[in-house]
Amino acid sequence: MSAAVVFMRQMQLRNMREEDLPAVMQVELAGYEFPWTFGIFRDCIRFGYVCKVLSGNNGVIGHGIMSLGAGECHLLNICIHPQYQGQGYGTELTSQLLDIARTRYAKTALLEVRVSNPVAYHVYSKLGFHEIGMRRGYYPARKGREDAIILARDL
Repeated sequence: MSAAVVFMRQMQLRNMREEDLPAVMQVELAGYEFPWTFGIFRDCIRFGYVCKVLSGNNGVIGHGIMSLGAGECHLLNICIHPQYQGQGYGTELTSQLLDIARTRYAKTALLEVRVSNPVAYHVYSKLGFHEIGMRRGYYPARKGREDAIILARDL
C-alpha cells in the first residue's frame, strides 16, 4: 500500500486554526532543537500564509507553513512529530503543500534545509528538489550558527 493511501486513510490535512497552536507547539518542540515560537505560528495564520496541520486519531502529529507570491512558494516549516517520522507523512505533507501551490499558480518551490539534516535533504531530493545555493549562518545552532542549503524545484 502506498504512503499516499495510508496517509489518506489515517490522517487529515486541514487548515491550521489558532486553537490548534498548543498542539502545534508540542509537535514543534518535540521536532526541533530551535523551534518556532507560538507568536510566529499565530502571525503566519493571521497574515494568510498557507498553514496546515496533519491530524489523526491521536491529534495533531505534524504541520506545514508555506508562503505564496510572485509565482513561487516558499516552504517555511515542515514538521512531523518524531514518533511519526519515517512513515511517509513528511513526504506526503510536502507533496500536498506543493499541490496547493500549483493550484495557486506557483511555478517554483523553494526551501532551506540544515546542512546537518540529511534525512530531510533526502526527502526533498526524492520530491524533485535540487540545490541552488547556500545561506551561510542561516539557522541557530548550539555553537553559533549553521548553514542552510537552498533547494528549489519547478512545479
